[in-house]
Amino acid sequence: MPRIREVPKAEAHDRARRYYELLFGDRDPVEEPGTATGTPGNWWTTTAVVPDMFDHIVDGFAFYRNPDRALDPQLRELAQTRTGWARESQFVYSQHVKACRTVGLSEEKIEAVMAWGVADCFSPIERAVLAFTDGIVLQGGRVPDEVIAALRTELGDEELLELAYVVCTYNMHAILCRALRLEYDDVDDRIVEVPAPEEGGTLSRDAMAVVDDQ
Repeated sequence: MPRIREVPKAEAHDRARRYYELLFGDRDPVEEPGTATGTPGNWWTTTAVVPDMFDHIVDGFAFYRNPDRALDPQLRELAQTRTGWARESQFVYSQHVKACRTVGLSEEKIEAVMAWGVADCFSPIERAVLAFTDGIVLQGGRVPDEVIAALRTELGDEELLELAYVVCTYNMHAILCRALRLEYDDVDDRIVEVPAPEEGGTLSRDAMAVVDDQ
């Protein structure tokens, strides 16, 4: 479950209520969750806790989806999908795999996003976008000059800035979803102690020392 409360339809501010109706119809999404893409929909019901934050975020969606954006939608979706995968957000990755299809990316490229470095299906500019995304998400913004040079073979300042903004924004969304256990990111941490088998007795002190050294 989400780590903060959800806002029922009756308590939602006007803009959130409009989105509720768009995504959930006549249902109260807290009482009857579920969207057309199969998600619970609790991203919407939790972010509505702070109405002006909700409005700010959905304005961001409108910004990057604006047809007047300089950045090619296919490059944008490649970056957003890679961001979800690299930041280990099942929600961001899954949703933007779907979005990749809506902008015409091939299944071959979508499947190759996870291991783009060894895939031969991407163009040079697509590879540069994926490398740039990794520099932001996996290296905290440490992007080599060579990656920027590769981007600049086809992208101008506007496109480069839009790309950086979208990747940073979706890195934030991925982290937010994981931290608050929203949508498909409502999962237990898999990094836990794995108990040693009890069968056969306990390890000797010498054997345990060898195991610890490994």
